[in-house]
Amino acid sequence: MTKRICLLPFLSIFCLPVFAQLSVNKLLTENETSPLAVQTLAPRLSWQLESPDRSVLQTAYEIKAGESPEGGRSVWSSGKLASGQSLHVAYAGAGLQSGHRYFWRVRVWDNKGRVSAWSKPAWWQMGLLGSADWKAQWVSAADSGACPIFRSVFEAGKDIASATVYITAHGLYEAQLNGKRIGDAHLTPGWTSYRKRLQYQAYDVTAMVRPGKNAIGAMLGNGWYKGYIGFNWQHNYYGKDRSLLLQLVIHYKDGRVQVFGTDPNWRWAQSEILSSEIYGGETIDHRQERRGWSSPDYDASAWTAVTTESFPFDNLVTTVNEPVKEQETFRAKRSWTTPAGEQVIDFGQNLTGWVRIKIRGKAGDSVRISHAEVLDKKGNFYTENLRKAKAQDLYILKGGEEEEFQPHFTWHGFRYIRIEGIGGAINPDDFTAVALYSDMAPTGNFVCSNPLINQLQHNIQWGQRGNFLDVPTDCPQRDERLGWTGDAQVFSRTAAFNRGVENFFAKWLKDVAADQTTDGAVPFVIPNVLGRGASAGWADVATIVPWNMYLAYDDRRVLEEQYSSMKGWVDYMREQSRGDLWNTGFHFGDWLFYRPFDDNDGKAAVTDKYLIAQCFYAGSTQLLIKAASVIGKTADSVEYSRLLQKIKDAFVREYMTPGGRLVSGTQTAYVLALQFDMLPESLRKQAAERLVQNIKDYDYHLTTGFLGTPYLCHVLSRYGYTSVAYRLLLQDSYPSWLYPVKMGATTIWERWDGMRPDSTFETPDMNSFNHYAYGAIGDWMYRVVAGIDTYEDGAGYRHSRIGPHPGGSLSYAGADLQTGYGLLSSHWRQEKEGLFIDLTIPANTSSTFYIPAPEGGLITEGGHPLAASPDIRVENVERGYLVVRLGSGQYHFKVSE
Repeated sequence: MTKRICLLPFLSIFCLPVFAQLSVNKLLTENETSPLAVQTLAPRLSWQLESPDRSVLQTAYEIKAGESPEGGRSVWSSGKLASGQSLHVAYAGAGLQSGHRYFWRVRVWDNKGRVSAWSKPAWWQMGLLGSADWKAQWVSAADSGACPIFRSVFEAGKDIASATVYITAHGLYEAQLNGKRIGDAHLTPGWTSYRKRLQYQAYDVTAMVRPGKNAIGAMLGNGWYKGYIGFNWQHNYYGKDRSLLLQLVIHYKDGRVQVFGTDPNWRWAQSEILSSEIYGGETIDHRQERRGWSSPDYDASAWTAVTTESFPFDNLVTTVNEPVKEQETFRAKRSWTTPAGEQVIDFGQNLTGWVRIKIRGKAGDSVRISHAEVLDKKGNFYTENLRKAKAQDLYILKGGEEEEFQPHFTWHGFRYIRIEGIGGAINPDDFTAVALYSDMAPTGNFVCSNPLINQLQHNIQWGQRGNFLDVPTDCPQRDERLGWTGDAQVFSRTAAFNRGVENFFAKWLKDVAADQTTDGAVPFVIPNVLGRGASAGWADVATIVPWNMYLAYDDRRVLEEQYSSMKGWVDYMREQSRGDLWNTGFHFGDWLFYRPFDDNDGKAAVTDKYLIAQCFYAGSTQLLIKAASVIGKTADSVEYSRLLQKIKDAFVREYMTPGGRLVSGTQTAYVLALQFDMLPESLRKQAAERLVQNIKDYDYHLTTGFLGTPYLCHVLSRYGYTSVAYRLLLQDSYPSWLYPVKMGATTIWERWDGMRPDSTFETPDMNSFNHYAYGAIGDWMYRVVAGIDTYEDGAGYRHSRIGPHPGGSLSYAGADLQTGYGLLSSHWRQEKEGLFIDLTIPANTSSTFYIPAPEGGLITEGGHPLAASPDIRVENVERGYLVVRLGSGQYHFKVSE
């Protein structure tokens, strides 16, 4: 008896740390933490396992969901399900109700016989699921030029359990409740194909509503809906009105529900924002400010009654992507007077956003802020490349106290500002640049021993931040700022490394499908404000981005939802083809390829546009086949596999000589032919040799444009020329990735030579200094240099492929990626003692690791032979690499010669 009593405390002490070695956290619903307006009736639930042990795999899970954190009324109890799935587990419980909140928790079992504790509860809230759930009415104001303010008052009772407000608008809105801003999102409701899809946002305002009298309202700007947009300065593209729809739902502790919304009792007035345009900027007159307009006691009796509108509700959809928010702030790096006599501030970073200023002055004094990306050769403020965009904010003071200004419904792309209207020296501390972009979580990073490459990575990331502003725009500064499809597709894989873009692209792809024509053509820009058009390499966004999102996030639903769009695009190309050859229609081609001045000897790298089209025709067909296989469309997989072979056969007949030479001898031609496997297997090696010879002919410079650049280094590495790819990456004279870096760039440029070596500029008609497309080289840096990749049979990095390629002049390089399972990282460093490689593989995943292994080399892990670890399984030797299979955990390899 005594022994047993002593043993029990021992067992308790022993079991506790074992139990704690497996835990579950980072619970997400529809890829979000506590989303407020879920639309789907089968929300997908995800979680991560944590354990310090190696080779941990989930073998089963159990989910419980109910109506309170403690459980409450149960809506789902899955029971123990034998499954390793921890991403995108679809809810399979009782029917979900509009506006209701649900709590869930999960526990898991692993392959070591352990069961975790129950996770902390997470929750989601359903959105308004149907038109009948909207009790509010659309209301509008007369078009007076100035931005209108809408407001009303309501009475609330005591013992409020929760309060949620749902808001959308024709135009852009900022809402307030009892004198405070609702939420921290900007440029809401975002940009979509408004006639088919208009987003609304949901906000938890429980803490803002008080018993008794309350006031709520919103200010509206023109935005994309009504303002000037597109090349022809068209306005009122979606409508002439500025209208508001707002519905507040209050739940009381006793079960009562109160609904209050926009109706004929609301009133409106002009605001202090006299004008607001995306391209033009804003004019704000503080003398017209209606201070306290959203406070309950404000007197709005002189305001005008709103007009109710009969706009539809069936196009309203919940917001699935992250909102645009204020992000980093920048203080002035320096301020000075230019040779032209202008007062200018440099913030040190080209960014997208606005400037917040603090100023004192007399009533009627004004300050004008202009924005620019670069200075000209003489050091003067340069705005020619903005084309017709004024990009100016004008602030008019009311006088007296210190005043603060910033825009509300516009943004700018800039590094420099010009200040007009302030007499004497300016105080740079009164000016703060604020970055603005979609609030995507940072997920990936890359670092190496070369500071220029590190700056390139910085530029890639800032190019993405500056252009992922609700839609993937081409540029943030000139009179364009459109969702160009070609830019988005070439950069999508890189984007998915740098930031969590699953929801960002899921939202935008819905608009790709919405704006796709009935015959399958995909417009140049999404949302489409340019009319009909479909170009190879641009319209292929319909297949490339869904597939890349599947690879990055193991998201089958994006393939299921986009499949009709993918198939429609491939069928469009098939209909446009003659004899399986797509050689009709307009195409942009290899946009902005290398074109030297006074080209008398054929150095310009012109690639036949129809050759390019045929390659992308094959590439999209291949992706459709893969998507069909993933989601079980077996018949389609068979049909389009036959089509794919015909497409490739037609390419060989039309564009290749019997000896394997292409009719266009450019880098892009060979890169695309090799990337999409257009050539017979027997002729691919010689094609790669021709590509390398072309690169040598240009003294190891690239000549590719938008379509060839993303694949260039990948193709070189695939065919054994990684050393040549490194020479291209490390090249620092024009044209190259590092040339803009050496010229002082802080973002990716639109052109290889946007600024020439003598500091003069390319044509201002098209010369953005914040254009992310050429940043697609990041994908090669992450997947090849650092070596982090995913297998298609284990998408989302459930089965990762780690194959670092030390080379060039780099002494170390590494990448870290926050996957849906946790941190995946690969870092290598070359030292005198050998090559050291440190890996982290998240729980519930495995990895195939390619170890660079010279013949006769000694490989150890943690100082021990590989055979000493049960978590390392040697599989084979392949092209100078020892291939091993690894379970989750941390590993430290050393390769000695």
